[in-house]
Amino acid sequence: MKRLEDKILSEGIALNEQVLKVDSFLNHQVDPKLMQDIGQEFARRFRDNGATKVLTIESSGIAPAIFAALELDVPLIFAKKQKSITLTDELIVEPVYSFTKQMTSHVAVSRKFLNSEDRILIIDDFLANGEAALGLGKIVEKTGASVVGIGIVIEKSFQPGRDKLIEAGYQVESLARIKALAKDNISFVEKGE
Repeated sequence: MKRLEDKILSEGIALNEQVLKVDSFLNHQVDPKLMQDIGQEFARRFRDNGATKVLTIESSGIAPAIFAALELDVPLIFAKKQKSITLTDELIVEPVYSFTKQMTSHVAVSRKFLNSEDRILIIDDFLANGEAALGLGKIVEKTGASVVGIGIVIEKSFQPGRDKLIEAGYQVESLARIKALAKDNISFVEKGE
């Protein structure tokens, strides 16, 4: 998605060869028009998959996921990273390791929002090692629902996440696939690579 790649080039900061900072438009401050375009693109790519709900993890996945859900006219569910006193209904919990935060969260979804009839589209902001998407997939499977695809805003293609998700049998669509990160250079995977 050219507009997203342009935004990454103009505002993204490669902190090192592994970490890309995009807090000016995706995961601290949010560019709503860009998120709307991202939601429309995910809807275009997954419209025929028959999703009944969109699932993400709080908090950076919420902005792109809400626009995808809006375009697909389905509800959005987001897995919670922290338990609250209101989150008490039969929880489905899965440990998820965050590459960026270097910690494990136990993400939870209430069973009342997922059932065996559901066809779930998973949306996430980044794909590095695939832990978040795999964790969400496990939550979906525990309910008997099915994953109809995984949409990723930014994929770090030099990390193993995509291979893990493909190996698990998921359709993966990434809007920007980064080939390499360096302090002064961000390169993208070319079409067909």
